[in-house]
Amino acid sequence: MLNVQPFAYGLVVENIYDNGAVFAPEVLDITDEQLLGKFQLGIANVASASLQIGYCTQASLPHTIINGFKNVLAVAVETDISFPQADTVKASWLIPLHLRSQPPLLKLKLLRRLRK
Repeated sequence: MLNVQPFAYGLVVENIYDNGAVFAPEVLDITDEQLLGKFQLGIANVASASLQIGYCTQASLPHTIINGFKNVLAVAVETDISFPQADTVKASWLIPLHLRSQPPLLKLKLLRRLRK
């Protein structure tokens, strides 16, 4: 007969050359989780740097708003200023630490007892 046997062609990557740098082939084995993790780390670094220099970016805006709310809340706690969110925080401080993980209905009953 023709003496044809099954065969396969393929490449085995030994090194990768890119712009004068040589890399091992393992650099191509990147999972989606690793890629997402690196991207999130980059966004966190942008937000951190933006917060430190006082430059508002899309990544730092939520942190800026929360930090502003924390400052307003601190002033409300130290003074007699009252608004619903500050009242919630002030009321939660009345509950002892070991009871804070209880269901909300129990917390409400405890708050009512403490206010009487």
